Amino acid sequence: MNFTLHGIAVSGGIAIGHAHLISHTSLEVAHYVLPKRLVDKEVARFDAALESTRQELAALRANPPQQAAAEFDAFLDLHLMILADEHISRAPREMIEREQCNAEWALKVQMDDMVAHFEAFEDAYLRERKADVVQVVERVLKTLTGQPGHVPPAARHDVSMILVAHDVSPADLIQLKPYQFAAILTDLGSATSHTSIIARGLNTPCVVGLHHARELLRENDLLIVDGAQGVIIVNPDKHILDEYKLRQEQWELERQKLKRLKSTRATTLDGTSIELHANIELPQDLPEVKENGATGIGLFRSEFLFLNRDELPDEEEQFEAYRAVAKGMKGLPVTIRTFDLGADKQLSGAERVASNPALGLRAIRLCLAEPQLFRTQLRALLRASHYGNVKILVPMLSGVAELNQTLQFIAAVKQGLDAEDLPYNRAVQIGGMIEIPAAALMVNVFAKKLDFLSIGTNDLIQYTLAIDRTDEEVAHLYDPLHPAVLHLLAHVIGGADKAGVPVSVCGEMAGDLAYTRLLLGLGLRQFSMNPAQLLGAKQRVLTTSLPEIASLTQKILHTDDPMKIRELLDKLNA
Repeated sequence: MNFTLHGIAVSGGIAIGHAHLISHTSLEVAHYVLPKRLVDKEVARFDAALESTRQELAALRANPPQQAAAEFDAFLDLHLMILADEHISRAPREMIEREQCNAEWALKVQMDDMVAHFEAFEDAYLRERKADVVQVVERVLKTLTGQPGHVPPAARHDVSMILVAHDVSPADLIQLKPYQFAAILTDLGSATSHTSIIARGLNTPCVVGLHHARELLRENDLLIVDGAQGVIIVNPDKHILDEYKLRQEQWELERQKLKRLKSTRATTLDGTSIELHANIELPQDLPEVKENGATGIGLFRSEFLFLNRDELPDEEEQFEAYRAVAKGMKGLPVTIRTFDLGADKQLSGAERVASNPALGLRAIRLCLAEPQLFRTQLRALLRASHYGNVKILVPMLSGVAELNQTLQFIAAVKQGLDAEDLPYNRAVQIGGMIEIPAAALMVNVFAKKLDFLSIGTNDLIQYTLAIDRTDEEVAHLYDPLHPAVLHLLAHVIGGADKAGVPVSVCGEMAGDLAYTRLLLGLGLRQFSMNPAQLLGAKQRVLTTSLPEIASLTQKILHTDDPMKIRELLDKLNA
């Protein structure tokens, strides 16, 4: 049946492929009683599904995908162990024989029993292993029902697979990076959630906020995904399919044209040089940074080194990751943000559950509350500064006392390295993120104490407008063009310029072409964005004359009518 779904456009492009459904929710299966004569056949069906799943995991273990996470082998070994556990491999067989029930039900009952045992553990690590049990059982259940496994087998990597999920966390999406799905679709989400931000970085069409796609779509449904319009066409007819294949070719042609700009300096028509830096999550992102001609890394989100794992990275592991990026950029600036954990990026087994995590113990607040964790990261960062142009960025600063405490902490770590005679750049630059209105209003004070500033527009907009950007019920109120937001941006950029302190924007506004000229007109000269957005932004810079946009920018800044602001923005971008 041909039908259309509409959601929130997150990442542009056209994808054509087959749906691959994944789920992290509780499993629901039917329960029915079999005639006695079919019991042996049902046991054999269960055994076959178990063996098929084992072979699938073993094949992935023997031939891991390219760029697979370091923990991939351990992850598969654990799942193979769970699969071999008698609660999964033997108990369901006995239940099928004893109660004459179907294999799916027997497996689900045993899974629930195992999960209950794990939930009773006091140890957070052991409690979290219940998720692995569910994932293994889901693999077997999908085999029993004739569906593929949680991740496409290696043999199907040549097929354009479109991931369909109820929700995907930022950590999940990082883990799925090696599989290179043609597109990503989720029921939940907003355009500015961290999951959406990472999806844009993958240069993959993505649509979120679809509400019921996971229920309406079936495995292997043929889908057309228009990432720019937020439209999904299910099982299209030949006419529509041909039309979108042509659009896909045109989109790819435009992408190829942009690649010619890789080595061109980002300079406006009037000769003003603009710095275009990249945002990354992991050292593995470096090839894409270089491929898109970034002149530095403006934001290395170090917290992603802490996700998708059960043990925190020690100093040496962090040091090696930071050093690899610093050396890989060969003297170009590398700005590494101290871990911004909390909100929607939680450590595995984290005990804290805040009623409003976006306003709770996160980012620098968590760092100062966990001094050993912070000290370990700072030592690794400072040691890595010896091998390249490393800068340290502190997130979510709100006041001078917090900033002073952070700077004192850094000074103490430096003294420790000196005592051990470990090399580091003693002149390493320390910067602060301006993402809380209080910090924006005090930019002159922060500028006196820091070497550079970086505006995190995602949180700055969220906190200014009191809108949870991950809540789809109010996400439509999230507005980068709100007059209050524009005045704060102008205040921070102007204040930093007056103090002679470099300032950049590393939030999603930096990579959105609709705002490039507006930010240039406000005085911004350094942008940092997902690597996939760099060449498009460079093209916009190359076709912009700062004297010509000055008047319109000021009109926008002095307008309080939302409709008028958007009309003026359209003129600015014409």
